[in-house]
Amino acid sequence: MPLQLEIVTPEAQVFSDEVDSVVLPGNIGEMGVLPNHAPLVTTLLPGELSFTKGGATTELALGEGLVEITHHHVHIMTDMAVSDAEIDEAAVEAALQRAKDSLAQKSNAEEVASVEAAIAKSLAQLKLKRKRRNL
Repeated sequence: MPLQLEIVTPEAQVFSDEVDSVVLPGNIGEMGVLPNHAPLVTTLLPGELSFTKGGATTELALGEGLVEITHHHVHIMTDMAVSDAEIDEAAVEAALQRAKDSLAQKSNAEEVASVEAAIAKSLAQLKLKRKRRNL
């Protein structure tokens, strides 16, 4: 029996379909999910999600979020989920540089955490884009 994968951002439902497996950037490291996985709720870190359906693998850059895993469902709620085709490398590099420049000017922990989160999301996008370009 396949897994039902649902990926939701504040803007839209990005993906909803049955898949064979999912690999996602969990809080304690990369984790794989197959049908009949033990129930789990954990946080996501910015990084790369991949899922396989019928032998074809699809990859997305994810932002921070939550994942709920049950025996046959993977529900992902994240602030960003984009494919390689949606990533404008030059724009992401510019945003990354602006974030790095502003980091030195931030003093309180909340502002620093916000900028660091933006940096992590930019790095996740660049990693996916550059990986796909080199294939």
